[in-house]
Formats: sequence, C-alpha cells, structure tokens
Amino acid sequence: MKNLRKYNTLMGILHLLQGLLVLTLSNSFKLPINSSFVQYNIVTNRLMPVLNKVAELPIGPMVALFLFLSATAHFILCLPAIYPWYTRNLEKGINYARWYEYAFSASLMIILIALLVGIYDLGALILMFGLNAMMILLGLMMELHNQTTKKTNWTSYIFSCIAGIIPWIVIALYLFNAGDADHKAPTFVYWIFFTIFLFFNSFAINMYLQYKKVGKWKDYLWGEKMYILLSLIAKSALAWQVFAGTLRPV
Repeated sequence: MKNLRKYNTLMGILHLLQGLLVLTLSNSFKLPINSSFVQYNIVTNRLMPVLNKVAELPIGPMVALFLFLSATAHFILCLPAIYPWYTRNLEKGINYARWYEYAFSASLMIILIALLVGIYDLGALILMFGLNAMMILLGLMMELHNQTTKKTNWTSYIFSCIAGIIPWIVIALYLFNAGDADHKAPTFVYWIFFTIFLFFNSFAINMYLQYKKVGKWKDYLWGEKMYILLSLIAKSALAWQVFAGTLRPV
C-alpha cells in the first residue's frame, strides 16, 4: 500500500506535467460544434434543418483537461484524509474513484476523437459522451455487484462492452467514409483510432483477468496498478498524437 501511494503520486505528476506542456506549447487550433435544429422555410413551406455553429472548441485546452483530471484524481487519493478510504476499498476489490474519474476523462477523449473524424453535431457528441460514461460506470457496477456474489456475475461487464463499442462504431463510420480516394483523413487520425481503441479495450481485458484471477491478477492490487499504468499510456498516446497532428506551433 505504501508503494501504491508513491505510485499514484508519480502518475499524478506525470499527468500534470504533460497537461502543462500541452497547454503551454499548443497552437490555437479549434474545431466546431454545430446544431441542426429544424426551422420553418417559407420558400419550401416545410420545416427543414438549419446548420448553425454553436461554438468552436479549442483542442489544446481540451487535451490538457483530461490529463489534469487524472492528475487531480491521483493527488486526491494520496491525501491523508482520503488514502485510508482508498486502501480499504481496494482490499474489498473496488475503487470508486477510478470509475468516476474515467467517466469524465475517458469520455472527453472519445469526444476529442469524434471531433477529429468530423463528428461536429452537438446532439451526437452528447450521446457519445453519455454512452462512454455509462460504459465506465457499468465497470463500477461490476465491482459493486460482485461484492455480494460467491460466483462472478458478468452481466454488468457484458452491458458495459455493448455500450462502449457503439461510439467506436460511429467514429469508424465517419473516419473510413471521410474524403475520397485521393484525399482521405490525415494519417495521424487513423493512428489515433487504432491505438486508442486498442488501449480502451485493454481496460476490459484487465478487468477480465482480475475476475478470472489469472496469474498476477489474482491480487487485486496488481490489477489496480495496471489500470493506473494503462490510463497514463492511453492518455499520453492520445495527447501527443493530437499534438503532433494538429497542435504543434507553426
């Protein structure tokens, strides 16, 4: 447990430093968020959707935000008043803080990837954020439910996987239908899609290994450390791929 405190502190520092670097070095690149509410068209005498720009989202601060969220979560868990609560829950095989933080930070990551492939509709982005957050919170339900079962119940896990794959299907639809034969989406966007999709699935694999008690995953703390490491790798990979593709100073 002492090593885990140091581990969380280190990971918090790494997330914080990366967030500060991205925020400091990034250019002002923005992407639009649009609405297409129907309005009455006097020419056609019909209600028709009208495209409007709701806002322009600065990508640099958005990248920094999911890094800062993780840094904040790690530092809070190391506070003297919080750390005993954290360790007591780990001994029971549950970490509430992990799932609440992921519900926000991972869902922001999904929104960012969606924007990069051209999903600008406000309603679609809200739905994708919500679906991804529900996927994460079903992970919490998996741990919470199995506090009281003798045999592992996989219902929450299965529903979580179903909810989690839907945003990726939509992202793939937009990515692979973007442009034409000679002008496709930038290469870095494809790299982001495949690498972050792989990392997101690695969290599900980590949970599967925990509940199947495979090898070192028999110890819940090993799985906890793997969650922390995977979170750092996934967020770092997305942050610096986005930086290299769009946020580098010109």
